Amino acid sequence: MTVSGPKKLLRGRVLNFHAEPVDENDTDAYDYFEDGALVVSGGKIEAIGDYETLRQPGSVEVDHRPHFLMAGFIDTHIHFPQVQVIASWGDQLLDWLNNYTFPEETRFADHGHAADMARAFFDILTGHGTTTAMSFCSVHAGSAEAYFTEAARRNMCMVGGKVMMDRNAPDGLRDTPQSGYDDSKALIQRWHGQGRAQYAISPRFAITSTHEQMEMAGALASEHPECFIQTHLSENKDEIAYTKSLYPEARDYLDVYERYGLVGPKSFLGHAIHLEEREIASIAERGAHPVFCPTSNLFLGSGLFDDGGLRAEGIGNAIATDIGAGTSYSMLQTLNEGYKILQLQGQKLHPLRAFHWITRGNAASLGMEDRIGTLHAGSDADIVVLNASATEATALRSKRAETLSEELFILQIMGDDRAVEQVYVAGQAQKSGTRPEAAILRSA
Repeated sequence: MTVSGPKKLLRGRVLNFHAEPVDENDTDAYDYFEDGALVVSGGKIEAIGDYETLRQPGSVEVDHRPHFLMAGFIDTHIHFPQVQVIASWGDQLLDWLNNYTFPEETRFADHGHAADMARAFFDILTGHGTTTAMSFCSVHAGSAEAYFTEAARRNMCMVGGKVMMDRNAPDGLRDTPQSGYDDSKALIQRWHGQGRAQYAISPRFAITSTHEQMEMAGALASEHPECFIQTHLSENKDEIAYTKSLYPEARDYLDVYERYGLVGPKSFLGHAIHLEEREIASIAERGAHPVFCPTSNLFLGSGLFDDGGLRAEGIGNAIATDIGAGTSYSMLQTLNEGYKILQLQGQKLHPLRAFHWITRGNAASLGMEDRIGTLHAGSDADIVVLNASATEATALRSKRAETLSEELFILQIMGDDRAVEQVYVAGQAQKSGTRPEAAILRSA
């Protein structure tokens, strides 16, 4: 999609990352402009810097002061068909899937329902500041069609794929090894690299795929190395035991995926909580990405993700909401719960590192930091505008904030969709009805 229209100059407090910062003093890792601006044209960021330097006649100015302008948030593990089972009674993982998730996903055989849910899903994502996500669709090819069609309509950079699952699921929610391959192949050819769409080969997890289907997933990965791979790994101890009973020849859970060529730099392994030493070493060697899903892990009582331990082995962890076992679409609330999980393990999540993680950090895991996740000139103009005083409680707290890190930490712990004043996707504003003081349009 070509984005046209006059140049826009977005004014506000601009925060942009070059690398992962250690703390506020690590100024080589980020730029912060107290009175900053972004020049946006043709869906791209044309320039970033001080407002007085970048203002120019003829551009349309949008004044977002005193709010923050950052790169749009990136969610690396979310389930599109679970939008209506979020906040379902918290059984353990396998019971939760059987009681709530699988019956809900059967509804996505209806193309009209899938299209309706896609519109609602993308509205909610952008309303929470998320401009890119990696999503599991249902087993039905039509659910992926609805997902990518709606993403294309909005010109959003989205990754997704239909799940492949041919056993241990109810009628109406199973494919076959051949149909899973054929449907995925057709979706890749139709959508991958079209506009801003990216495809993820998606064997749901080892429990719901036979050996034959895992072979087909491996064939897809071999034939389409440009595609992502998404699945689940070691979320729950009962899940691990069941997987080992289904694949007794495998050395461990990760080895199931390794045997079929599904572990590499483009692989995203949801949860990865209860890992064995060999698995950790192999993930590090192969460059795969565990995905930390804090609200989901707490909701289902799955366990505590060892971010610090994995990072010490050189592993690049991503972070995500995991809707619908996750309890909030907000990447801010994801950081809130992530902070607490790391605290329980004696690990720290500094606010600058936290905001890097949900922007450039997740983009780097995707290998897409040259396009999304930053406000660098030439990047896609996916931007979130954040208000650290959006509620009475945050406004009261913010009056005592004296540093950039303190303000960011308020957003990290207390923020949610109410803090999201505006969102731009490829330079186009997504939210209507923002407060007048949040966005004053005028010609320079």
